[in-house]
Amino acid sequence: MLAKKTSKNQITLPKTIVNAFPDVQYFDVRIKDDKILLMPVKISPIGSGIEGVRDKMRRLGITEKDVGEAIRWARRKSK
Repeated sequence: MLAKKTSKNQITLPKTIVNAFPDVQYFDVRIKDDKILLMPVKISPIGSGIEGVRDKMRRLGITEKDVGEAIRWARRKSK
């Protein structure tokens, strides 16, 4: 299948691809081995579960200390 990039850097996905992912609105786009990969992404609404956020933080190795340091960094005054 062929897809053309427009002057606005947009690509229209072929109908057969779109039909294979009927409920997907967003794709994660990555480059791997000089190839463009599109991975379907399910966007969860805000507040869809704090436990999910906590689980993801655990998987990423983010600790309470890391969060505290990030808050302090964000709140510091710029010079």
